[in-house]
Amino acid sequence: MTRTSQPTRTAAALVVAVMAATGLAGAVPATAADGDPVEQITNGSFDDGLTGWNAYPAASVVDGRGCVDVPAGSGPYSAAITQQVPLEAGETYRLTMEALTQPATAANVRVVLQAGADLNYLQFLPAQKLALTPEPTDVAATFTPEQDYATAELAVQQDITNAAAYRLCVDDVSLTGGAEPEAYVPDTGSRLKVNQLGYLPRGPKVATLVTDATEPVRWQLLRADGRRLSRGTSAPRGVDPTAGTNVYTIDLSGVPVSGEGFTLVADGATSEPFDIAADLYESLRTDAKTFFFTNRSGIAVSDELAPGYGRQAGHVGVAPNQGDVAVPCLPLGDDAQQLYVDQGGQPWTCERTHDVSGGWYDAGDHGKYVVNGGIAVAQLMQEYERSLTAPTADRGALADGTLSIPEAGNGVPDLLDEARWELEWMLRMQVPAGEQYAGMAYHKVADADWTGLPMLPADDPQPRRLYRPSTAATLNLAAAAAQGARLWRPYDAAFADELLAAARTAYAAAQATPDLYAPAPDAAVDPNPGSGPYDDDDVTDELYWAAAELYLTTGEDAVEADVLASPWHTADAFPAEGFSWGDVAALGRLDLATVRSDLPDRDRVRASVVAGADGYLADQAGEPFGQPYAPEGDVYAWGSNNAVSNNLQVVATAYDLTGDARYGDAVLRGMDYLLGRNALAQSYVTGYGERDSHQQHSRWYAHSLDPSLPPPPDGTLAGGPNSTAATSGDPVAGPLLGGCAAQLCYLDDIGSWSTNEITVNWNAPLSWLASFAADLDRGVQDPAAHRR
Repeated sequence: MTRTSQPTRTAAALVVAVMAATGLAGAVPATAADGDPVEQITNGSFDDGLTGWNAYPAASVVDGRGCVDVPAGSGPYSAAITQQVPLEAGETYRLTMEALTQPATAANVRVVLQAGADLNYLQFLPAQKLALTPEPTDVAATFTPEQDYATAELAVQQDITNAAAYRLCVDDVSLTGGAEPEAYVPDTGSRLKVNQLGYLPRGPKVATLVTDATEPVRWQLLRADGRRLSRGTSAPRGVDPTAGTNVYTIDLSGVPVSGEGFTLVADGATSEPFDIAADLYESLRTDAKTFFFTNRSGIAVSDELAPGYGRQAGHVGVAPNQGDVAVPCLPLGDDAQQLYVDQGGQPWTCERTHDVSGGWYDAGDHGKYVVNGGIAVAQLMQEYERSLTAPTADRGALADGTLSIPEAGNGVPDLLDEARWELEWMLRMQVPAGEQYAGMAYHKVADADWTGLPMLPADDPQPRRLYRPSTAATLNLAAAAAQGARLWRPYDAAFADELLAAARTAYAAAQATPDLYAPAPDAAVDPNPGSGPYDDDDVTDELYWAAAELYLTTGEDAVEADVLASPWHTADAFPAEGFSWGDVAALGRLDLATVRSDLPDRDRVRASVVAGADGYLADQAGEPFGQPYAPEGDVYAWGSNNAVSNNLQVVATAYDLTGDARYGDAVLRGMDYLLGRNALAQSYVTGYGERDSHQQHSRWYAHSLDPSLPPPPDGTLAGGPNSTAATSGDPVAGPLLGGCAAQLCYLDDIGSWSTNEITVNWNAPLSWLASFAADLDRGVQDPAAHRR
């Protein structure tokens, strides 16, 4: 998952030449009411780091300037530092800045203003090229655009291919003129917030109305033809601090009807249309898994299997791609080595290269991370294992032939085939015998530096690096491999044996080296790391999860003793903030509760899951938009939609254990939130709803930057509101989302990596939940089955 500022580049441009400041003639820029010219640039001095700025390949602040490092041989427009600005037709603007390169370079640099949807370059002034030096050069231009541009992009960029690497820096950037920048006001859609996919006939049907009304509000439910079907009165819920507004709820649950195109009307507002049908979630059950196939590394994605998403294989060593088939370990001279030293360790590398091809790209970048891949593949396997254990599961819904993947038709359930693609990569990440840290797992494989957007995996030119093994990654491998071993046993005994052997080896290696941690990031030490850190210095939860999976697969007394001795076995594994890649005890607890075993306190374990679900139901009851998520201080975390999803998985498991309809209803109300019943009326799932997220942060699902590339596949979950976006360094969200109410801290913009990224570990629980919701309308079959 991306953890640093990421680049955005629009497809077309209005060109402003770079000129030395030698008294350019021109009209005077517009001034504000107090007589001072209106400044359009945010943080032009870089005093606030990179807030407001974006870059490709990536940016850093060096000596108080904003800089990008340009690799040797970079082509035209392949490196830039940018910021979005508005332009008004007929207004005169004055642009000034300092620019330099280190060392001096013959490469031409220019300043452009990019905007619009076409590919034509419209010149305000004749282009002039500059070869910059290590001494700051003053740059200035005056221009008057002929039309309005709501989001033009100022870019200082590489203009022609450079022979040698260099650093391009700018400072004291100013663009004056035009009107005062308008305060950001989020588009919150209709004041009537509904699940834009719809509702199950036998499930709860609840909507939320945003209103200033102080008395109960009448509502009507209309058919697609406008005829009234039902009416009632809304219930007041007061001011919701997560939305910053007064709200009422509307309950349609008693309406016994199915159909398409229903709308709600109340208080002068009309909702987005929605359906009421028993099969609503069947397509999402499938679509949520497409993301994993199109995120595969090391294999060409067939356009026949994934129409519109076909692409060449990434990271297989075909130029310019350096590939994952022979990856060296982190070189000793790399900036990241100092992070190991600062943590109290020593620089680390290894002598030979390793084949770590395959697996899934983690998120919007080209990195592959064991700790994130571990939880993602585990939750997909939990989804499959639920089809074997849950009383209401559709036993054939995840069978062979249910997904459009190359392995369909091989006699193995397709979801296991997809999981195998990741598991085989994780096996390749295990350190071979005879090397330092043998049996452990390398923490990640990733680019040496951040790359730009857009960029297909096959076009990534960055060197790849293997990072030092970590105990967390090793235990992720142990847990996922042990889980995979029991599920693959009926289909491929040899592969199951390989997985179990790797799990045992990893588990023993982690116990022998229990405190080898991935270091936390430090931009002052490594300003352009090229990958997320996934640092975690408490791995007791990973040890519990690994022990649980090994016990469930082997039944061995020794690992049973480890499970029972773990402090996590009796601790609360279900925090309000939700479990996550760094807090995985819940994964072990959920499987201990649902997979048959002779664990002596299994009844207590099952009861603990129900108790955890009850906590989430209590949180949900206080949230008028239906999310079972109530973090301390209403501070929504990075990837808050993942927290909502993981909490819902716990609640859904309580339904599987008890058959109590309260839990099933709670899951559906939580899905309402993800699919549009939220303060922004935003469906966070691509392709589902009238107002769906479709510009998530990604290098290759980048249609908003390059029309030849696709948007994210249908069924892809956006990260969601992030209360810390304004201070995260996000170049798009940072300047806009300061002081936002929690649910409003989100932008559907490809540049907003802090609110709108997509990741495998966020889509995995969405896939799990889609299967649960698709099964739910089948109803409780045999209540006794819940006591198995």
